[in-house]
Formats: sequence, C-alpha cells, structure tokens
Amino acid sequence: MLALLAACSSPKKVDEAPAEPVAKSESESAVAQPDASDDAVSAGMVGDASSNPVGLPPELVNRLVIYFPFDSDAISSADLDLLSQHARFLNGKAGVSLRLEGHTDERGTREYNIGLGERRAQAVRRALALQGVAESRLATVSYGEERPAMGGEGEEAFTKNRRVELVYGSN
Repeated sequence: MLALLAACSSPKKVDEAPAEPVAKSESESAVAQPDASDDAVSAGMVGDASSNPVGLPPELVNRLVIYFPFDSDAISSADLDLLSQHARFLNGKAGVSLRLEGHTDERGTREYNIGLGERRAQAVRRALALQGVAESRLATVSYGEERPAMGGEGEEAFTKNRRVELVYGSN
C-alpha cells in the first residue's frame, strides 16, 4: 500500500532552462516552425511584383503547390512537368533557395501525418535534384495536418490539404 501512495505522489519541480532550438542546415529536414521571413514566397502569397522577391516567371507565380492522392507520396506526371519548370528556374537563378513544406489531411495520427508530409516533401526534393537542382538549395519540412489549406472534413478539404508547398527565398 505504501508503494502505491509513493507512486502517486507529485514529482519534484525542477528548474529547467528553456530549450535551445536545434540548428538545422538547409540540406537537413525538420519539423518546422512557421517562417516569419519577409522574403519567402508561398502559395496564396503571390500575385504582384512586391510579393515575388525572387523574380518567379509569370507562369510559375501561382503554381506553387503539388497535390497528392490519399496516403501517397507519388507525384503525378502533370506535377512532374510543373517541377521541371521550377527546376529550370532554380538552375538559372543563383542565390535562390526553395523550402518544400509537406502537408496532409487530418486523417491518421499526428505522428503518421508528420512522416507522410516529410515523405511528400522528400519526393518533391528528389524530383528537383534529378533535374540538376543542388541539394544545398533545397530544404524540407513537414507540418503534417497542423496547417490545413482548407478547413472541414469533406473530400474537397482533404484533397486541398494533401500537398507540398514550394516556398522560395534568398540564400
């Protein structure tokens, strides 16, 4: 009986220093925190010259999202063509980097969705690297289900949330 009471006692409070953020290089992947940089270009943020600091060509400005089927990291042939255009832009534009943000719909556990978002971002990374984009210019991050593009539980919302966003920035 005494052992049970000891197991239920409150743990001692320990003074803890705030956790230090772990630095990751551009080529490493991570579960990211929101980016507050002013020079990032992402889906939904583009449309005029002031929000296109990297000089994306007009045909790419509003084409910064790759969508995926349910529970898959397979890239469609149409999206592979789009990634070829992005690779040509990157290969011709020194000083520009690209962060690939993987997302999922809300189905599945948080841990599974973080992993699936990472696999999607890595699939896009491989497609760009195969077309000559230097790995050092590419970074991946997974938000899993945490940053939906569209709220709700219907198939339309699920489809919009299964994506990788291409976020351009300066090196």
